[in-house]
Amino acid sequence: MMDHKERRPAAASPANSYFRTKVLTATPEQLQMMLFDGAIRFAEQARKPLTDKKWDESYDLLTKVQKIVLELNSSLRHDANPDLCKRLAALYNYIYKRVVEANMSHRMEALDEAVGLLKYQRETWVMLMHQMGQERAAKAADSIDFPPPSDRMESSISLCG
Repeated sequence: MMDHKERRPAAASPANSYFRTKVLTATPEQLQMMLFDGAIRFAEQARKPLTDKKWDESYDLLTKVQKIVLELNSSLRHDANPDLCKRLAALYNYIYKRVVEANMSHRMEALDEAVGLLKYQRETWVMLMHQMGQERAAKAADSIDFPPPSDRMESSISLCG
């Protein structure tokens, strides 16, 4: 008689549930960051199997990178900023081609270049998110209706505790 171990489906694991919740509650900006992080992580993970000539393993990881880069490209909003999106689409197409080259020709140089470009784009995104956060905070602060300072208010503030 076969020994059947009870297994929890992968979709129900705590890690997958956490990740699913994280994705479903993320802002569009955070989702974009997750895509960059995932592409970089899978590309970095592909280095060892690529070096060790474990083609099946490197293929699986680099295919994930390719899919993420396609998602980055397809998520561009050309109606919002056509010129910027055109340049980003060209960059994502180039990154995609380099990942495919790394995947099919097993060329580490192609992977290195793709990872470098992805990391650069991620850093650019971090700076943009930081700037957007500061602008939102300033806008929120401007919308708060604080009363102007008065002598009575200032006399009640004690710096000594």
